[in-house]
Amino acid sequence: MAIPNFFILVPNTISVNNVSEIEIPETLAKKIEEMIEETSFNSISDYVTYVLEELLEEEEEEEIFSEEEEEKIRERLRALGYLD
Repeated sequence: MAIPNFFILVPNTISVNNVSEIEIPETLAKKIEEMIEETSFNSISDYVTYVLEELLEEEEEEEIFSEEEEEKIRERLRALGYLD
């Protein structure tokens, strides 16, 4: 698989072709290409998309309480005298 200089394609719901170009260093692209050789990933783009989706899911899961819930908790703690 040939590695384009600094460019890979990733899905994007905004663009006309449903992909956007992002730049990554060629050395990183080569490392990814070597990493995915024995995997089910068909391209660097597939791998990068997967990794980014996983990171975003983790970030979403980290929010335990909504802002509204946090404010209610703060109010309750204030009422109990734990917060000023």
